[in-house]
Amino acid sequence: MMVAPGLALALSRSGGRAVPVVDHQDGLGRASVVIPCYRYGHYLAGAVRAALDQPGLEVEVIVVDDASPDDSGDRADDLARADPRVTVIRHRSNQGHIATYNDGLEAATGDWVALVSADDLLTPGALTRAAALMTEHPAVGFAYGRARHFGGVPPTPRLDASHWIVWPGEAWLRARCRTAHNVIASPEVVVRGSVLRSVGGYRADLPHSGDLEMWMRVAAVSDVGYVVGPDQALYRQHQDNMHTTTFRAGQQDGAAIDLRHRWAAFRAVLDDDARPLAVGAALDTEARRALAAEALDRILSARAHGREGRVVEELVGLWQEIVPEAEAHRGRALALGECSPLRSRSAWLPRAARNRLRNELRWWRLNQVGA
Repeated sequence: MMVAPGLALALSRSGGRAVPVVDHQDGLGRASVVIPCYRYGHYLAGAVRAALDQPGLEVEVIVVDDASPDDSGDRADDLARADPRVTVIRHRSNQGHIATYNDGLEAATGDWVALVSADDLLTPGALTRAAALMTEHPAVGFAYGRARHFGGVPPTPRLDASHWIVWPGEAWLRARCRTAHNVIASPEVVVRGSVLRSVGGYRADLPHSGDLEMWMRVAAVSDVGYVVGPDQALYRQHQDNMHTTTFRAGQQDGAAIDLRHRWAAFRAVLDDDARPLAVGAALDTEARRALAAEALDRILSARAHGREGRVVEELVGLWQEIVPEAEAHRGRALALGECSPLRSRSAWLPRAARNRLRNELRWWRLNQVGA
């Protein structure tokens, strides 16, 4: 199919191909929406209502309350009494987010499964659009689209799909290794139920990067789809967001935590003996290069601004751990602090300019093709 020049350029780098939308309004089967909840009861009604607004699908909603100390569990029970499509699992004691996710996923019976936090929202027809893509392309294990970030009142979502993109799983996985970044917020993903049951749930040892590891694990055994055009989910940003309160996003030590856990996610997928990848060694090298470069950038930035201490030491240790041996000599003096702060600053400034340009290009590609 003909695509715009900008889209063609973005696709040429990502390894995907544009395919036309095929309308499937009926006969798409059953979708399960798992809504984990901890102290988000005031958001639950909206999340459940949005999850059920999916034409052409039979929908079940599974709310899992992780022993919230407020009235979240009671609110969930009220929603279940009002609509037989809603069921509730209530933990007697707090189990943490990974166990909460997995309890809901184990209860899901759908052909298609989505995991949506209680503070986020699916858009009307989001599951329908993803299910249509995967019905038309049976090798696709999960499909996603744009997650629109918002704060306050939910915006009116864009809903028209212009076309789809399909990647071979290996190509999508290679793109993740090349940048070492997660391009998915989470609520915009719909996974084929049979594939999810085959690969299993979230890993308890990856509390900070379990989503990234899950998407890469699925891509290792299936193709990946993207719905171009509509907002597939609305991702709420607020001060009580778990990404901020639990993972310390935006704080200095949060960067070191994020890097280390992303590194662990790549290790989990690329070192998985149960699902060996024919190109695993090449992907391992690409992921190492990307993560090592990011660690070095953060080290140089900290030193250029006169910051030292535990976080920098942790970043240096991480850099030493992941940098490819053949490239260990490159940047070693800078990473290990074997040069003056002035040299650190002179090394950091051009890297910072390059990274700003690279990030702008990365966001452009993400908005164009989702990768």
